Amino acid sequence: MGPDEVIENLGGFGLAFIFKGKTAGPRTLFRAELDALPIQESGNPSYKSKVEGKAHLCGHDGHMAIICGLGEKLAAQRPEKGELVLLFQPAEETGQGARRILEDPNFQRIKPDFAFALHNLPGFPLHQLVIRKGTFASGSIGMTITLTGKTSHAAHPEAGINPAHAIAQLIQILPQLPEKLKGFALVTVIHAEIGSLAFGTSAGKGSLSLTIRAFDQEELDILIQRIEEKVKSISESEKLKFEISYREEFAVSQNDPEAGTIAESIMKELGFDIYDKPEPFRWSEDFGLFSQSGPAYLFGLGSGENCPQLHEPTYDFPDELIESGVKLFEAIARKINQ
Repeated sequence: MGPDEVIENLGGFGLAFIFKGKTAGPRTLFRAELDALPIQESGNPSYKSKVEGKAHLCGHDGHMAIICGLGEKLAAQRPEKGELVLLFQPAEETGQGARRILEDPNFQRIKPDFAFALHNLPGFPLHQLVIRKGTFASGSIGMTITLTGKTSHAAHPEAGINPAHAIAQLIQILPQLPEKLKGFALVTVIHAEIGSLAFGTSAGKGSLSLTIRAFDQEELDILIQRIEEKVKSISESEKLKFEISYREEFAVSQNDPEAGTIAESIMKELGFDIYDKPEPFRWSEDFGLFSQSGPAYLFGLGSGENCPQLHEPTYDFPDELIESGVKLFEAIARKINQ
């Protein structure tokens, strides 16, 4: 397609393709994800995954095809002004990809004035656009609490310090903490472990893992702080040492008003069926970090009411969405950079 500039190994495995206009102007970025999932595909399309236990079961292959289609349009007709950046981002599923891209020194070469992304959405009519002003998807983070006491003989538990009581308290108390916040927030217990299957031993170590999510970034941060305080309080009362670690961190996806006005006016001009969702999605998308670094806009593209859900082994991205995605992204690009 002959882009004017190519940046490889961005944030690890990222790729950016830059198409430059004739004169100075805004830089607009369109982002797709590169990564697949560690799930065995059970459907049987002609392009079924050839890698055992791994497949594109979230539609990221379809999102990439849309960005490639936009690249064909830009190759045929360059923007009049500014720059258009096509970004292929790794590691969205773990929440690491966007952060690595933003922290890469080469990101300054593509730092956008506006950033756009879409995600296909099973359960919504084919080609329907799902939009929201403000928060589009929640922020979330995984927390693991490790508690260390003292192992003892099961016949003499008083000689040790077993974390079982503390973990039981945390399982009861932590999911109730969001009730004290104004907006939506959720603490989900996803894993607990105490000692090992040794009937003669009273456990001296245990862990509890949670997923914490909220629609508001500030409330998410407050909730994390309150959980940490509660862990410290219970650990100290039970004479336990504690460690807290985090992984899979996703920022709240916050849609910029100006970027939203541009995108939504194009959606109406093109005659798309538009659904303005009353509540944000509870799941998370690491595009949220782009919305913290500058004006960004994320929206959904319906992939059919009977389409298998994302991350299901039978999921298959509907190819007919590619044309809709390309048409919409190109119109946004021309609006800003013509």
